[in-house]
Amino acid sequence: MDMDLEGVIGEHEFYCCGARILLRDRELRILSKPRVAYCPLMEGIYGIREINAEALKHIVNMKVRGFGFCCEHRLFDPSMVVPYGSSEIISTCIEDGLIECGVTVCDGAGTVVTANPKLVQEIGARLTGIVRTSPIKGIMEHIRRVGGAILDENTAKIDQASGVMLAADLGYRRIAVTVACFNSDSIEKIREIERKRELSVAIFSVCNTCATREDAERIALGADIVCASASRIIREVVGPRALMQLGVAIPVFALTSAGKRLLLSYLTRFKDKIVAFRVKSLPYLAEGRGPRLRE
Repeated sequence: MDMDLEGVIGEHEFYCCGARILLRDRELRILSKPRVAYCPLMEGIYGIREINAEALKHIVNMKVRGFGFCCEHRLFDPSMVVPYGSSEIISTCIEDGLIECGVTVCDGAGTVVTANPKLVQEIGARLTGIVRTSPIKGIMEHIRRVGGAILDENTAKIDQASGVMLAADLGYRRIAVTVACFNSDSIEKIREIERKRELSVAIFSVCNTCATREDAERIALGADIVCASASRIIREVVGPRALMQLGVAIPVFALTSAGKRLLLSYLTRFKDKIVAFRVKSLPYLAEGRGPRLRE
């Protein structure tokens, strides 16, 4: 397909449907095959049923053309896009006063700290798992203008443990932080910072499609809220340890009482109808629902 990547600045590496992708100026390279064959979220947002190389190009093209992903003119739209999404949960809990700030990752800026719930959602609404990114002036200017602090404006470094330290230095004590599976080794560092600085940190484990069993064990031991993404390993290792589950197709698990409180707070503002019932064990899965992995 013809790509329209005009406007992309710098070099950005990220995951989409389990494929590692490099976006550089006007060039897109798929570095690994997608692990997901079908995802209901991708179908709902992009109208794609079969995920292959052409589908990945279409998705990235729509991100760039539709909301300026990795561009100066990036769209910051706080609309709620994903039910039970981490940015949706964090922004709601900031509004409710359970969390003081979020430590998240943004294309063109890297690790960002903000107490502005609208900015949390603007950053995360349509984002995918970013491995590394390059500084983009227009994106950073918007973040600063609406109350965000950037960990490293010169390099757009992604370091969530250092982001938690920055949040603490800025005076925040109740902090939410997102950690992708490929950075799961930072979970223990964040817990150590939490103990030393006497903080209350809610760790959101995100972008878990490519999680290894080692990642899953780290996540199960240290995270508060976990998005299962398309990962069987997360469902197998993390699901049984959960206290609460939201969703069936792409489950979100609360592993701690603090995580459970955050999910319940989010649900008080959730506009769709909800069914709640007890189960003897988790995860609760339904045949034919959810992403389908490649064999």
